[in-house]
This record gives sequence, structure tokens and C-alpha cells, in this order.
Amino acid sequence: MLKKLNDLLIKASFLPPKRAAVVVAEDALAIDGAIKAYKSRLIIPLLIGNKNKITALLKKKHNKAAGKNENGLNAVKHNKGGAIDIDMEIIDAENDSSSAYIAAKLALDKKVDMIIKGHIHTDVFMHQLILKENGLRTNRYISHIFLMEIKTYKKLVSITDAAINISPDITQKAQILQNAIDLAAILGVKSPKAAILSAVETVNPKISSTLDAAIISKMAERGQITGGIVDGPLAFDNVISKNAAIEKGIKSKVSGNADIIVVPNIEAGNILFKDLEYLAGAKVAGIVVGLKVPVVLTSRADNVETRLNSTALASIVSENYDKFLEYKAWI
Repeated sequence: MLKKLNDLLIKASFLPPKRAAVVVAEDALAIDGAIKAYKSRLIIPLLIGNKNKITALLKKKHNKAAGKNENGLNAVKHNKGGAIDIDMEIIDAENDSSSAYIAAKLALDKKVDMIIKGHIHTDVFMHQLILKENGLRTNRYISHIFLMEIKTYKKLVSITDAAINISPDITQKAQILQNAIDLAAILGVKSPKAAILSAVETVNPKISSTLDAAIISKMAERGQITGGIVDGPLAFDNVISKNAAIEKGIKSKVSGNADIIVVPNIEAGNILFKDLEYLAGAKVAGIVVGLKVPVVLTSRADNVETRLNSTALASIVSENYDKFLEYKAWI
């Protein structure tokens, strides 16, 4: 059972480094994340964007690490970490959209194993990746999964979908759930327990998410969703706390032991994960699955730790991605 995101880094460290296209790598955080992942032997980065800006950033970081000033002259102190290898492959791109397009073509041609979002807006980034004519679509539904380490919870928990799908219908939610179950299996979770989140734990026709949750739970019982234990609707207290569920008379194998939380829509998911991150101090990793390669979809403001955790997650998934894509949709 994975309890910490650092477990991902340990697991990924035993795998060969993955070829990674970093889209719009002309930003300090994007470069820092790529360098850290490279030094951790997670990836072999291919930097895409404005070549002059990327080169300037790399030289600046190289000089700083080597203990030199901005002019390249030796400074008084030398950084113990050593100089940065600036001989990374760079592909020049005219703009953000063309950077994402280049990454899509590299993935289609199997020249990279994953795509990492750099300093580019999500809409521009994902637009190129999901265009049918760019060839990255599969028979899997495209969804995003956050893997979170919460101080007050006993293990890692996935939240989906809080980044891509705005208001999924029942069919889409079922496929979002199946993606999360199969990703949990890749991470070594046997029969992951999935909670379908709503505001209450009983079916209420006035709250559409309770109807969706009840139907999806029944679908799992009938074998339309496989590999996990599914229950819902469940309110958040019943998802996290077994005692809360017992007090309310809820008998559930998922309550207090959830590996996956499927949110009603992107608003609920976004609020939930940001509350956990910024108020509860949760650590985060996040990827998009369903395209021909896993995609690291971090915020432009995400720190290096989040970028590294997400890259480690993508590396593990990439190693087992062919099997993941063998899934045959039931509808």
C-alpha cells in the first residue's frame, strides 16, 4: 500500500528514465522541474519552446550551480550540487500552440514516453493533445487523476476528475472511475475502493449527483465497471471516516478506507483538492490518462516537488501503459 508520494519516487527510481517532452519550457519552474526529474533519473527531457529563452535559462542555472556570476565568471562560493548539464535537446517553437503540437507528434511517433506541461495555459496545451487529427486519441476516455498525500489520512487517495471534464454524464463518470481503478492497480492497489461523492449519502431525486452515484454503484455490481469496490452516494465525511458512516447507519466497505474519490463535477473536484492542498497541507501529484502517452498536467505555479511527484507517477504509469490501453470500453 502506497502511503506517501515519496513511495512513487522510490518505485520510479527502479525504472529506466522515460523520454519526456516538456512543453513551453521557457520558465524557471518548468526548467527546475525538468532538471530535478533528470537528476533523479526519472526522465530524459526534450525541451520545447523558444530556444533562445530556454538556452538562456539553462545557462543561468548552470552558472549559478557552478558558482559563477551572471557573466559566467567564477564567484566566491561554489555550489556543492555541481554544474547543470546544459546539453539538453531543445526544439524551437514559434508559440505555445505549436509547442504542444510538436509534443503531440513526438508522442504519436513514439519518440517520447510522456508529455509534461510547462509554462502554457491548460486550454492551449490540451487542445492540441486531444485533437483527433493529431492522433493521440485512444479507446479510453480522457480524464485527470490527482493522487494526494493527506496528513490526516492513512494512505494515498485519488481524486477524479478535478481538471479536465467539466460536467460529465453517467457514462463519462463510469469511464473516469474505470481509469482511476486501473491506475490504482498499476500502483499496486488490489481491489481499490472507490467512493462516488455527493452532498449526502442517500438517493435524493433533487440532487442529481446522488442518482448518478447510485447508478454507477449498481453498474459496478453488474460488472460494467471492473477491478474495484464501488459505493455511493457518499458524503465526504462518510468517505474519510468509518465512525461517521457508522453513526449514520451506513454499512460500506468503502467508508473510511477509500482509495478513489469520484467527484460530481470539476467545480466540486477543484474546490476539494485545493482545500486539501492549501488548508490541510496535502501533497499532490497529477496526470492525464486516456491519450497514447500519460500527460503531466501541473499548474504553471506548481512547485518543483509537485512537478517531480507528478513526473514519478507518469513514469510508473508509462511503464505499464500498453496494458492500460488494452481496455475495451463497454459502450
